[in-house]
Amino acid sequence: MQFLSPGEIVLKILVQLIPVWASLALLLALSFVFRPRLGLYGHVVASGTGLAGLILVGFWLFAAIFANQIELFDPLAQIAELQHAAPGAIDPHSGLPYLFGGDKLARDVFGRVVAGARIVLIIAPLATLLALSVGIALGLPAGYFGGRIDATLSFLANLVLAFPIILLFYLLVSPGILETPIPYVLAAIFFAFPILLFSIFFIAGYRARPAALAVRLALTFIAGGWLFATFVFNADPFGLIQVSPSTLNIFVAVALASGPGIFRIVRSLTLDIKTREYVFAAQTRGESPWYVMLWEILPNARGPLIVDGCLRIGYTTILLGALGYFGLGMPPESPNWGTMINESSRFMRIYVHPALPPALALMSFVLGLNLLADAIREESLRD
Repeated sequence: MQFLSPGEIVLKILVQLIPVWASLALLLALSFVFRPRLGLYGHVVASGTGLAGLILVGFWLFAAIFANQIELFDPLAQIAELQHAAPGAIDPHSGLPYLFGGDKLARDVFGRVVAGARIVLIIAPLATLLALSVGIALGLPAGYFGGRIDATLSFLANLVLAFPIILLFYLLVSPGILETPIPYVLAAIFFAFPILLFSIFFIAGYRARPAALAVRLALTFIAGGWLFATFVFNADPFGLIQVSPSTLNIFVAVALASGPGIFRIVRSLTLDIKTREYVFAAQTRGESPWYVMLWEILPNARGPLIVDGCLRIGYTTILLGALGYFGLGMPPESPNWGTMINESSRFMRIYVHPALPPALALMSFVLGLNLLADAIREESLRD
């Protein structure tokens, strides 16, 4: 069997990643050119910590976007001769190399790491946004109105937080729960929150402009109804997305486990911001409570929420890796990084190369998110 030399492997990897390098260079160039007009993002890019985080996150973002162009082999394809092959092993049929070697099922580790970025960049941010919509929709009225509403919602949040988080995740993503209606009922409840939140947001802000309100509500119900049907019933009317029951379980688990924490953050921010003068001014103008919450309080709480969102995307990424390591969550053949580490860990005394790339990918992506969160936190404190 023929092999590439270490230098040839590095050169081939750099060449395969040309779309990523080009896109990353364009993003950084535009960010620096228009930095004075980009507000918080411009300040984050100007800091060393934020720039490092942007480069790491941007690398994996563009790797996910251009995954089909970067991969040399189908991440699920098996070539028997390349089982546990060392990095740089060349396929005798196609003449193409397994740049990171082959795994126990003779699949290309390089292609699976790149394909795993797409899974992470789709599931982690969307699941975090779902949890944010739940936490915001419940945290704002709890902090603004107080009283029985606050007591009831806080009790429910504390009830979920009192449950051991690891056990909660394990129960929600276990295969047996798919045989019950629990995940589908929870998914229907959670995916209704974004539709409800955006509807109230537009109604409160555009009630004096009926035409603009009608357009925004129509777009909200079309996009929200599409996502609701796709994720809850796996019935995408456009045939663009298919959501497996295990993937749906991950969304439900993240929303249920992260929602209460976000609720407490939004509630505490609302308790503080609702005492500000501009809130009193809006109340004096006769604005509705939901207008005050969504158009006055929420925009001024965006800094801490963006920081928390970045960190929670990192936590969700780690969660996906942990679930994959224990054989839960995504399907076994899925090229997610946790599953790859799990499959390779049993052979690490003999074959180290299949486990290192997904582990480094997971570490670098989460590190980038943490660096971005740190930079955003610093800039928010300065503001």
